[in-house]
Amino acid sequence: MRFFITLWISKFIAFAVNRIDKQRGSNYSGKIAVKLMSNFVSSFQNIDYNKVFFISGTNGKSTTTNLLYHTLTQAGKKVASNVEGANMMGGVATTLIKNSTLTGKFSKEFLVLEIDERSFPLIRKQLPGCNMGITNLQKDQVQRNGDPDFILRKFRSAIGKDMTLYLNNEEPRSLSLGTLAGSYKTFSIAENSRTYTSDDFYNVTLPCPVCGHPINYKNYNLANIGPFRCTKCSYASAKAPTVLIDSVDYENNTFTCSGTSWQVPYNNPFYIYNFAMCITICREIGLSDAQIQAGFASFRNPASHEDIIYYRGKEIHYLRGKQENPEALQSELDVIAADTRKKAVFVGLYRVEDFYPHYAGTFYFFDCDFQNIVKSNVECYVAFSQNVAYDIASRMILAGAPEEDVTIVNSDEMSQIFATLDSIETDIIYVLTNPKHARVVKNYLNQGGDSNA
Repeated sequence: MRFFITLWISKFIAFAVNRIDKQRGSNYSGKIAVKLMSNFVSSFQNIDYNKVFFISGTNGKSTTTNLLYHTLTQAGKKVASNVEGANMMGGVATTLIKNSTLTGKFSKEFLVLEIDERSFPLIRKQLPGCNMGITNLQKDQVQRNGDPDFILRKFRSAIGKDMTLYLNNEEPRSLSLGTLAGSYKTFSIAENSRTYTSDDFYNVTLPCPVCGHPINYKNYNLANIGPFRCTKCSYASAKAPTVLIDSVDYENNTFTCSGTSWQVPYNNPFYIYNFAMCITICREIGLSDAQIQAGFASFRNPASHEDIIYYRGKEIHYLRGKQENPEALQSELDVIAADTRKKAVFVGLYRVEDFYPHYAGTFYFFDCDFQNIVKSNVECYVAFSQNVAYDIASRMILAGAPEEDVTIVNSDEMSQIFATLDSIETDIIYVLTNPKHARVVKNYLNQGGDSNA
């Protein structure tokens, strides 16, 4: 009876929040439910655990969850998903509340859930889903997660032989989890025009997750993601992955998979890995390639990280890169480097205030490759933010940016940050910040700089 009362209360809360503001409280009803009943999620009925798909990992889980949900839905499947991005226990509870009857029976066929890495063991205890896609395990939120091996241990504690895993064949930590599952599938990207090698001074290899010796990469498709081999044991990328993406054409937004050309709406390596995982999962579910391609063709990412804003005659490409994570930040830097037109580059990183003590480290920027931007026809650079502007400028200069071309704005004031725009010759401007400052930056630019933040 306690479950039913909790469910009815939470359903009413979800209804009320949705009536007040559809953009707010995406997991409020679930948060209340798990406070009222700690094992609330485990009490739902009619869930086929073989059709539960967890999507987790450091980078790409939101995009992949949205992509998988959209593709399955377009193929006519009945799917529930926490596409709002609430990926801890409260978000999972909210998804079940919204997709169940008054008696707690799950009303859809498939359940696709983005899952926070730290929360996975606790969630799986209550919701023993049998499928999991892991995008990658990288350095992220060090004040919360410590190091990637901490998350690796979390995953190891919860993966069982009743599971099928979908793993990035070029990412050593997550690929190592395959032996713990009953079965696993792998996805890869073949060498392409964005593949690179690196001998940057700041490169630090990672230890083999099997024997602890250094990992060697043949090359990289993304930072710390590429075909690899341990220098000591036999651990290495699989030579024949389940799904291989090759012939990637970034200019025409196409790639080849299983001998067939695919047209996709997004075209950087980060997205290609997301498409690869989705193909692997959808084929396993039983979708045809034609159905998967139809889903891809109509997909529009609600969490897109780029906007183009026209401001005083300038074409401003505003990018939002996740802080505390060099791989996510690198994907945004790669977008800038790929544009060989003359341009100006503004970079602002901020103090992280998720919880106390506040965090202002900038290791993630030093872990990134900024040299390709320096080589890509940049007129000038602006390093801004009250907390770490000088660190940003130092990294730019160490990568080869001429010191006289780097302007430091030790401020979060929009009018000060963009004061140099009128004096810049080029009309192409790239601005990179973290997502939490998107509203302030976009409002200022969209209003023509008439108001200050």
